[in-house]
Amino acid sequence: MELLSQLEQNPALFIGTVLVLGLLVGSFLNVVIYRLPLMMEQDWRAQCSEYLGETPAEESPLTLAKPASRCPHCGHKIRFYENIPLLSYLWLRGRCSACHAPISIRYPLIELLTGVLSAVIAWHFGFSLQAGAALLLTWALVALSLIDIDRQLLPDAITLPLLWLGLTLSLFPVFVDMRASLIGAMAGYLSLWTIYQLFKLLTGKEGMGFGDFKLLAALGAWLGWQSLPLVVLLSSAVGAFLGVTMIVIQKRHRAQTIPFGPYLAIAGWITLLWGTQISDTYLRWYGMSG
Repeated sequence: MELLSQLEQNPALFIGTVLVLGLLVGSFLNVVIYRLPLMMEQDWRAQCSEYLGETPAEESPLTLAKPASRCPHCGHKIRFYENIPLLSYLWLRGRCSACHAPISIRYPLIELLTGVLSAVIAWHFGFSLQAGAALLLTWALVALSLIDIDRQLLPDAITLPLLWLGLTLSLFPVFVDMRASLIGAMAGYLSLWTIYQLFKLLTGKEGMGFGDFKLLAALGAWLGWQSLPLVVLLSSAVGAFLGVTMIVIQKRHRAQTIPFGPYLAIAGWITLLWGTQISDTYLRWYGMSG
């Protein structure tokens, strides 16, 4: 209780503590981002074998905790002191301690990103229930974005609990009331589902995945239906900017599929923190505010 009191009374200590917590969570998210799609694929293979009446191939069970992390090049088991966020990467100079193969800089960057975003949440909301809830949303959005970039998947194992948590928080309410949350969840899902069906009807192609519907439904549950137009507008703007950037810099083909989940996640996170200010500024610019 004394520690909680110090965190509440000392904003700098609270932000610093959350920054360190975010770095640690970022290290765990690296595991989630890599292993969760593999766990899903393992489960799909088992379900297909069962449906076809075949004996499933023997596979070592994979979870987020087991087996222990190892170097993909030599199989060296990663010791705890080799897995300290940021510091271990710097100490090892970005290489495996056993075979000296390079370690992707992506891992410390994800840790740093999660830590910085967590610190921004702590700075914005202060020591509050809102900060605790917003941290959970932030961590989930980081994991979903990177999984979608890697595999073009938005796992139900993350989106659905996120949806239900948003609805649950509305009972108190933390961000929005229950009415706004419930309508937001329904409107979020149905809006993208309708666009998907129309696009498929006109082109015969699937323009987005069902995971995008569920993610926008979750954001609607957290932020309320009133925030959905801003989320969609911001996600489209971010998507257009980053899409053009990737085409120019990375020479991507225009027809290449680009995941929409990260754009929704970025837009949802911005709206969570500054949605009201953005909307008020827009209304003032166009002379629509009182």
